[in-house]
Amino acid sequence: MPSENLLGEKPLLFFDTGVGGLSVLKESRLLLPNAPFIYAADYAGLPYGMKSEAELASRIPAILGRLVERYQPEIVTIACNTASTIALEHVRSALDLPVVGTVPAIKPASQISKTGTIGLLGTKATIRQPYVDRLAAEFAADKKLIRFGAPELVYAAEAKLKNENPDMAVIRAAADGLISQDGGDEIDTIILACTHFPLVKEELQSVINRPIEFVDGAKGIAKRIAHLTEHLKWPRETHRNIFVTTSELEKVLPFEASLLKYGLSHFETL
Repeated sequence: MPSENLLGEKPLLFFDTGVGGLSVLKESRLLLPNAPFIYAADYAGLPYGMKSEAELASRIPAILGRLVERYQPEIVTIACNTASTIALEHVRSALDLPVVGTVPAIKPASQISKTGTIGLLGTKATIRQPYVDRLAAEFAADKKLIRFGAPELVYAAEAKLKNENPDMAVIRAAADGLISQDGGDEIDTIILACTHFPLVKEELQSVINRPIEFVDGAKGIAKRIAHLTEHLKWPRETHRNIFVTTSELEKVLPFEASLLKYGLSHFETL
């Protein structure tokens, strides 16, 4: 058993295709305010939801291998549902350190829903994964799960973090994609199965004319990270928390003001 006094000087590494994983980082910082962290965005590969499973299963472990080699993190969190449902096991096989994944919050949604009809919004790649089928069979077998792939919501969330107005036509299309399906009028709980989507939760609620409980996995992931690092005593000094991208830094500049609010003050390319 590791010593409880062990000093945690290695960073926590968060990985996503874009800035959606900030919704996970936010909850993790609330539980671990003194932990140093690296946030990595694979902008050169955006959007994951439109890529093949084979391409992602090869690309993601390779990029994470380079990130781990450079930054020597304590733990890796794949803050992306698409990446996790496709490549999580590949990454765990390739890296010799703890890897936390992000999967659709079907279990908590099934516990919350009163009507028994649950909506699931994700990328097209996520909603078709057998992993999602298995979660549904295990935790929501007695519920009706209505799925809709809304990859355009990723760009709406990214626009919002650039301090632009997200395209409300995209927001409405995503909500209608669930509600207009057979049984959609009974949906009382919607799973946001992409880490970008919680960033536009208020906009989604505004176009649905009844109360909806939105569920995502960010708090659960943060608790898992805190559990895996509970033996560490984080330093109290201020850290230089880094945002690293696989694309040109110019593509990140529109997000700079928002990223500073998340504690990211230094920017690098991989």
